[in-house]
Amino acid sequence: MRLDPLLRIAPSLWSDVTTQLHHRTEGRHEAGAFLLGRKDQASRTAVSAVYYDALDPDAYMSGVCILHAEAFGRLWDRCSELGLSVVADVHVHPGRAGQSRSDRENPMIARAGHLALILPRMARPPIRRWSIGLYEYLGDHRWRALGGCGVARFLKIEEH
Repeated sequence: MRLDPLLRIAPSLWSDVTTQLHHRTEGRHEAGAFLLGRKDQASRTAVSAVYYDALDPDAYMSGVCILHAEAFGRLWDRCSELGLSVVADVHVHPGRAGQSRSDRENPMIARAGHLALILPRMARPPIRRWSIGLYEYLGDHRWRALGGCGVARFLKIEEH
């Protein structure tokens, strides 16, 4: 039996990430981050974030988030240093939080079970939970949408 994914994130980390992402857009391009934490069979808990432009200074040059190969080496090094793993990625869109064709065809972590969040309106506050796109990668460029009105079932912004 396959368990539904559950991502937990403390309100303080959520606030930091959304504020940083909004700031990093400079009001004109996408921005993103990897959420680092711990996983078990039932859930994942984010405890830290590493921003795409910290891994690759050119990540936002095209206007959308593109990471070059060497950025992933830096990401794995960071995970190793902290004793954490990638539990999800998050990036912003200028409008709604639907997946673009590029998002669907180029998962940041191409492993079944990976979670990708998309924040609408360049993460400009307030971010309503129901407006968040949450997608589970199934492999072979297939995704399952978990966002919208039911997102609170999969995304818990609470102390843990």
